Amino acid sequence: MGLTSLSTDVYLPAMPQMQLDLRGDVELTISGFLIGFALAQLAWGPISDRIGRRPPLLMGMTLFVVGSIGCAMSRTIDQIVFWRLVQALGACTGPMLARAMVRDLYGRTAAARMLSTLTMVMAIAPIIGPLIGGQILRVGSWHHIFWALAGIGLLMMLALAWLPETHGPHSKSRASLGTAWRDYVALLRNPRFIRPTVSVMFFYMGVYAFITGSPAVYIRYFGIAPQHYGWLFGLNIAGVMALSFVNRRLVQWFDLNALLRTATLVAAVAILAGALWAVSPAAGFLAVVLPVFCFMTMNGIVAASATALALDDVPHMAGSASALIGALQYGGGIVPSFVLAWLADGSPAALMWLMAVCAALSAVTALLPVAPRVCQLPSQEPAR
Repeated sequence: MGLTSLSTDVYLPAMPQMQLDLRGDVELTISGFLIGFALAQLAWGPISDRIGRRPPLLMGMTLFVVGSIGCAMSRTIDQIVFWRLVQALGACTGPMLARAMVRDLYGRTAAARMLSTLTMVMAIAPIIGPLIGGQILRVGSWHHIFWALAGIGLLMMLALAWLPETHGPHSKSRASLGTAWRDYVALLRNPRFIRPTVSVMFFYMGVYAFITGSPAVYIRYFGIAPQHYGWLFGLNIAGVMALSFVNRRLVQWFDLNALLRTATLVAAVAILAGALWAVSPAAGFLAVVLPVFCFMTMNGIVAASATALALDDVPHMAGSASALIGALQYGGGIVPSFVLAWLADGSPAALMWLMAVCAALSAVTALLPVAPRVCQLPSQEPAR
């Protein structure tokens, strides 16, 4: 679950140096990763519904290792963007199939609790990633960071030996892979699925705006040392872990829709206040750190609640549904990464306003009325 976050967060402290070495917009390495990450899930999801969860994970980890080695050997911006895309084709199988496996095993409320647990585990990677990357830079170059990722990918391949298959023969889809696109269309037309999915998509657009823009803001604008950047990044993730732990109880006491609406509203208000603060003459370091902490912490509720709500109506096609959630959730991150690569001036104000727009859209979507249950999706038809 944490491999995707680690793939990007571990080299964030090296981005300013990579910018100088590769002589290109290093933010595009994140865009390339997100493109591959989003599109590949649309294929891996139906495949996992048909052949199970473990085989796609093994194939994905193999691609991840190959892509990591390619990144380590890159010498131009074009090369590393290409290999980051290959890396993403494999990395996406981890979080996507983790969500599907939870839905294989648990009902709505229990799934929300388990997704909160997964969010806590996933949050470890963004904490240790920048710290590891910063320490590697003390003794080596950014190339060594990607060699380390290749080694981690090999360890993940070995770990699959202990992972059971959760998608049994009786649950596997008998539909052809070509019909997956019909299922995707049906999911997009299902308002009970699409409302929480779009809400978490907008939220993660704000998250990826921060991931893409924070190295320039913290390291260049505020002069933070690359070795210390990881501690500031980890502060946000510590908040995610804490609220994810609390959310395991909250999902038993409160309706998931109420939790999603409250969390997105808190995130939107916090980051909007930060954006207004960032443009004032008295703005300083805390104008970014405090609002971003409040925003990022809400991920502990938003991700688990939105995913559980979206998957609730479609247990029979959890792989495809999880793939579509991931494709929209991380594919949406392409937009802010491109915006910051081409338009941002490295100031905190530009980053904060972009995050504020994303947070507001997430909250507005979550506040939409909950639609009644829809009719059967194509994959439920007995004829298949």
